[in-house]
Amino acid sequence: MTILQSFTEKHVLKIDGKLSELIQSIEAPAILKEAMNYSLIAGGKRVRPLFLLAVLDLLEVKHPESFTVGSVIEMIHTYSLIHDDLPAMDNDDYRRGQLTNHKVFGEALAILAGDGLLTFSFGVLARLEDVPAEQKLELINLLSSAAGAEGMVGGQVLDIESERKIVTVDELELIHLNKTGALLTFSIEAGAILSSADSKTRKALKEFGYHIGLAFQIQDDILDIEGTTETLGKTAGKDVASEKNTYPALLTLEGAKNKKEWHYNQAVKSLRYISSEPVLLDELAAYIVNRNK
Repeated sequence: MTILQSFTEKHVLKIDGKLSELIQSIEAPAILKEAMNYSLIAGGKRVRPLFLLAVLDLLEVKHPESFTVGSVIEMIHTYSLIHDDLPAMDNDDYRRGQLTNHKVFGEALAILAGDGLLTFSFGVLARLEDVPAEQKLELINLLSSAAGAEGMVGGQVLDIESERKIVTVDELELIHLNKTGALLTFSIEAGAILSSADSKTRKALKEFGYHIGLAFQIQDDILDIEGTTETLGKTAGKDVASEKNTYPALLTLEGAKNKKEWHYNQAVKSLRYISSEPVLLDELAAYIVNRNK
């Protein structure tokens, strides 16, 4: 078993446990909690909270609120998936191998389940007990940027606006830096904040997040071509069918793979400013750029 496999097995169970605990603590209509929980427990790789935990591991910090902050990030990510799958957006019937939220609960409740996860997440951050007020404010401020109009939401708008248009590689990069990369980078920066890391370390980790976020999205684009619906747990080939702008569409499949490798190598290079052998983060980065689903 690799270091990453051992780390993942141990920590994903704790992340899932914390997510369940947080949802159960909400005083809300039972059907709303059920809809929120439905998408949260559907599985997923828990990549974003794992990045936060891997940064803490690299900086040799054990933080009592690490799983809570990691769970907040996963709730934000899940809200975005619920809304992405809606008929007005990507109109997907399956996510993580099961029916999407709106197919089970209806569009109205799916929208509200996403809204519930988003807004509850910021309340969880505000109520953190073992984080200094200054760090809490920084986490809330950065997350609002990463998840909102300046990040994920803005990236989704750029993505919609670019449909059936020809964009440049730079324009596509901007879309993905916001739509996918912003929340992934926040996960890494959150680990640095909880670790009270110095400015040099934070700069290196932010650079790592920038490159690994793009490599992650390029692999997503590649899997839409090379993956299967059964493996991916969602409809394969949909980007091609809807004529979406993707890295393979702009650069060819081989060009996209080369671009992915370049960003991966730059990401790993960024870590060398922190440690000569950040093994766990190296393995996590390698895993997400070579994953098959």
